[in-house]
Amino acid sequence: MAESAKSYGQFCPVAVASELLTQRWTPLVLRELLAGSTHFNQLRRGVPLMSPSLLAARLRALEEAGVITRREGEGGRQSEYRLTQAGEELRPVIEQIGVWGRRWIQRGIKDEELDPALLMWDMQRRINIEALPARRVVVRFEFTDVERKFSLWWLVLEAGQADVCLADPGFPTDLWVTTTVRLMAEIWMGEVEFRRALGPDLVIAGPRSLARSLPDWLQLSVFAGVKPVPPGTPKTAR
Repeated sequence: MAESAKSYGQFCPVAVASELLTQRWTPLVLRELLAGSTHFNQLRRGVPLMSPSLLAARLRALEEAGVITRREGEGGRQSEYRLTQAGEELRPVIEQIGVWGRRWIQRGIKDEELDPALLMWDMQRRINIEALPARRVVVRFEFTDVERKFSLWWLVLEAGQADVCLADPGFPTDLWVTTTVRLMAEIWMGEVEFRRALGPDLVIAGPRSLARSLPDWLQLSVFAGVKPVPPGTPKTAR
């Protein structure tokens, strides 16, 4: 009998789980769901290079496996995807993959990985809402190392939430941040300390009290605290 193209032909639980979880893009879709994305367009923002048809296929596979549930939106609204208990139990698995990658895959950020849209999307999900002033705060980011149409971004922080905009939201700007995507990504990943980076390559303009508190609002990547092993460290058993 011909073996299924998706099957490893083994009953081992690692093999059975891998048939679902190691399909291309699936770990990143799970990462986005675990980070709080619940709608199709939100998921697409976290995996911008993934085609909509493939994303839909991966979501169907996860739903069929009982990892997520889908609830139809009412009145023309988007469907909502939620993790089941089985999905939530993958949280430490996905997080540990990230920890391992941060610790052991020794390479810098490649130029082709410097996506301002993905960086801003990640940043707005990690804003420390409780540290914000009571009023609305608008922060404009200008990235000097990308083409003009992708260089300006706004974070709108108010009412217990953070939104990111590529177009001017129409509110007065409180802070202006001028930097490069590379430096901001390095700060985000914990490779460069925010306040130490201030200078010609990272300029924050605006009221001093707001400018000084900006690093406190921005919680870095969940993997920023993971220290890579020193280059040349042998990957041997302890």
